[in-house]
Amino acid sequence: MVRIAVLGAGRIGRIHARNVAENPAATLVAVADPFGTAAADLAAQLSSEAALDPVKTIEREDVDAVVIGTPTDTHVDLLLHAVRHGKAVLCEKPIDLALARVDAAVAEIARLNGRVMLAFNRRFDPSVRELRRAIDAGDIGEVRQVVITSRDPGLPPEGYLRSSGGIFRDMTIHDLDMARWLLGEEPVEVSAIGGRLVDPELMSAVDDYDTVMVQLRTASGRQCHINNCREAVYGYDQRLEIFGSTGAVFNENLRPTTVRRWTRDATDVRQPLLNFFLERYADAYRAEMDAFIDAIAENAPLPVTPHDGRQALLLADKALESLLAGKTVAV
Repeated sequence: MVRIAVLGAGRIGRIHARNVAENPAATLVAVADPFGTAAADLAAQLSSEAALDPVKTIEREDVDAVVIGTPTDTHVDLLLHAVRHGKAVLCEKPIDLALARVDAAVAEIARLNGRVMLAFNRRFDPSVRELRRAIDAGDIGEVRQVVITSRDPGLPPEGYLRSSGGIFRDMTIHDLDMARWLLGEEPVEVSAIGGRLVDPELMSAVDDYDTVMVQLRTASGRQCHINNCREAVYGYDQRLEIFGSTGAVFNENLRPTTVRRWTRDATDVRQPLLNFFLERYADAYRAEMDAFIDAIAENAPLPVTPHDGRQALLLADKALESLLAGKTVAV
């Protein structure tokens, strides 16, 4: 049994803790969160221990691995503390908002031979994995273009926006990781545009953008186009298209059911899209945790590396640089 502690009892921590508790190869030893009764409430639900001190929780001898779902500015310190104590780590993205600090952390992880996995959960979504399988099997020939649409159902609160690191580091970073994974090559050029179209006053106040497009090009000429917006009034919009030399594959939005209705008043009426990422990527979060636990139990390579996290953050920084400069920038 892999003995795991979850650090952070907020929205992401709750997802991870439940997935650990439901995995028959793992034991949820503790949930640690320094604020309020969050850890106690979650631990009680999952028959686990609660703690207020994440650092001391990492140091417990009955903990083999930790899951870091705490605020971003705590990730590096907790991650490195865990590695120095010989614990495997699943860390939410990003490692940090500053690339220099990420580079230093990645180097230290490598020096210590640390086992760290970055939580890019969308790689584990069943539909996305089928797209990757189709690429690997040669079903569509050589990849030429990837088109990613990712739109949230509504703006997050102002407090979240101020601490998020901006749309590229907070939201687009998932799509940038997906672009690297599906293209199969590292982008060498980034071009981005952005606007404040949903709430211009708020986005100006937090010095961010709510609507952006990013284009990537690899050295061989493969292309990716990413569409992001903080508000889609019809729901959580998540679509992928991979176009190749002999075909294409598509990943459409998910709905609660596949039922479609035709009546005198309307045709092809379907239920609304799933509300947000918690519902849309529930299977992905579960599969991500299963992959982490399996890799630890089998002493196998972790499927998403700190380098993957570093590269996605680099592309996010380059996208912002391109937007501000009004030109394509090299990576």
